[in-house]
Amino acid sequence: MYQLKQDKVVSHLNNRPRLAVTLGDPAGIGTEVVLKALADSDIYNDCDLTVVGNRSLLIKNYTYLQKNENIDFLDVSLDDNIKDKVTLGVESAASGAASFAFMEAAIAATLAGDFDGIVTGPIAKSAWKAAGHIYPGQTELLAEKAGVEKFGMLFVARSPHTNWTLRTLLATTHIPLCQVSEALTPELMSRKLDLLVECLEKDFGIKNGKIVIAGLNPHSGERGQLGTEEADWLFDWLEGEQKKRPNLTLSGLIPPDTMWVQPGQAWYGNSNIKSQIQAADGYLALYHDQGLIPVKLMAFDRAVNTTIGLPFIRTSPDHGTAFDIAGKGIADPTSMKAAIELASELVSVRISDR
Repeated sequence: MYQLKQDKVVSHLNNRPRLAVTLGDPAGIGTEVVLKALADSDIYNDCDLTVVGNRSLLIKNYTYLQKNENIDFLDVSLDDNIKDKVTLGVESAASGAASFAFMEAAIAATLAGDFDGIVTGPIAKSAWKAAGHIYPGQTELLAEKAGVEKFGMLFVARSPHTNWTLRTLLATTHIPLCQVSEALTPELMSRKLDLLVECLEKDFGIKNGKIVIAGLNPHSGERGQLGTEEADWLFDWLEGEQKKRPNLTLSGLIPPDTMWVQPGQAWYGNSNIKSQIQAADGYLALYHDQGLIPVKLMAFDRAVNTTIGLPFIRTSPDHGTAFDIAGKGIADPTSMKAAIELASELVSVRISDR
């Protein structure tokens, strides 16, 4: 399905990050934000990029790629009965099958050594399901194909106001809210904390950092009056982790409604410089919306979804397929550009450590 190109070998020898960029669901805005991002020549300054998708589907709606010989393309073959059923702006089993094939090709090429990382375009989980691929999201497919059991979703964004970097890890991800309490265990929390500590050290060069951990219930349970998980085991778990990690600053369990005040001040700069100094290096949220509502409120067009725990770098823009605006030419590529830039930075760190 793919071939290793000689220029990829050369770029690897020159220590330039080699990134695969998938188009995501071809019925959504993935193709548009990728092409808009690649139209910025600065995006190529520090890395080599290869787009992964189906050329005929892309050319069906865009002519840019045909005119730009600087873009490498890994053409993923699709059956005609899939290509012919893909309609821009319409979610379908065909568009799900196509985006799944793009992901499989990118993962296979990366595991084979052709790329150092993957930047994934947005997909529709329901379209994957309609196509017969039952995964909570791209993160779980990446982990399965890479053969890893310890992995997590880390959201990274750099403030345009203060240049401060927000890093938020989710303890649980794509599960119903009613299942969160059951899914959270001391073992899971320790695995996620391990991942966050390792990521801060390995990918961001932050040792002995400060990590803030959220409570689960309002007011972190109010001593059992508003929920018992904190009193039953979360506080004991945190105390044990603090003893195991004496060089690490762990703060918690912070009530969820106040945990994001300090990051907000560090992000917007509406306080003094002390807010950035006091803000944490990483934040551990216990469920999806607890972490992503504040992230998207502060950094909707800049946040990058990073899968940690993989043997390669994976980033993705923090937005969906936006079928309602697909093909209208109004999609904002800022998050896709940020995802490419962050992937390049993280790969460069790993290359320099080899």
